[in-house]
Amino acid sequence: MNVQKVPFRVPENACDCHMHVFGPMDRYSLAPMRAYTPPPATHKDYIALAEPLGLRRFVVVQPSAYGTDNRCLLDTLDACRNQARGIVVFDPSTIADHDIAAMHERGVCGVRVNLVSSSTALSSGVVASIRLLADRIAPFGWHLQFFVGLAQIAEMAPELPTISVPVVFDHMGNARAELGTDQPGFATLVDLVASGQCWVKVSGAYHISNDPQYTDTGPIARALIGANADRIVWGTDWPHIGKTARRLERNPGIVPYRKIDDAGLLSLLGDWTDSDDVRRKILVDNPRALYGF
Repeated sequence: MNVQKVPFRVPENACDCHMHVFGPMDRYSLAPMRAYTPPPATHKDYIALAEPLGLRRFVVVQPSAYGTDNRCLLDTLDACRNQARGIVVFDPSTIADHDIAAMHERGVCGVRVNLVSSSTALSSGVVASIRLLADRIAPFGWHLQFFVGLAQIAEMAPELPTISVPVVFDHMGNARAELGTDQPGFATLVDLVASGQCWVKVSGAYHISNDPQYTDTGPIARALIGANADRIVWGTDWPHIGKTARRLERNPGIVPYRKIDDAGLLSLLGDWTDSDDVRRKILVDNPRALYGF
């Protein structure tokens, strides 16, 4: 793959705002109870893919397979200090403020909350826990990143003004591309973006689409970008973990990575907007503002 495969000029310091790192496998232990076992996918593997595409910055997101053990992510940030930021996962009841401060110094700028893989309902207790988590990370200028569905976003919407940090939703809110822009909950997400109350990653197009070229993601992505281009970032979701069971198992089998054309994922931005200025916002300016590059 090379940058010539992308049908627009990729701006300098373009950022992939959603990727994962796994391994070396003998150095970092996977969570005993997890939904999948990943093959190795190191930051060196990623950079070899990303640099020819013109992607110079990236955001490492803690994957569920490592649970709350963020060592692999943190060591990646140390190795790529000038070009990487991190989104961690931790239990706020077992982490001290000085530990959060130490992560901040290494390039962490947010915490991921996964309510899809955990199948956790958005009860009043969960909302209260989210508020407490937000209050813990607010002094560091961090944000909360949510892996949730549209129904959960609609439930969260009234609570967002009470959350003390910026909120980011993964993968276009996990809308289903084949259902278009009229699907339940999507209008709420668009309104939240339009008002500036949240950010959205137009990432993981293959997550929300069954179309081999992901062309049916266009109406979803264009609606979000059109609502407020200042609240949109983009990502590959490399290395493209295959479909896994949501139940947790002890030492589940290896799940191979999906064969996804990352140049094709980046090229989708040429379909979603024809504006060089908007693409620069999504790839450079917005990541700089959100992640502190």
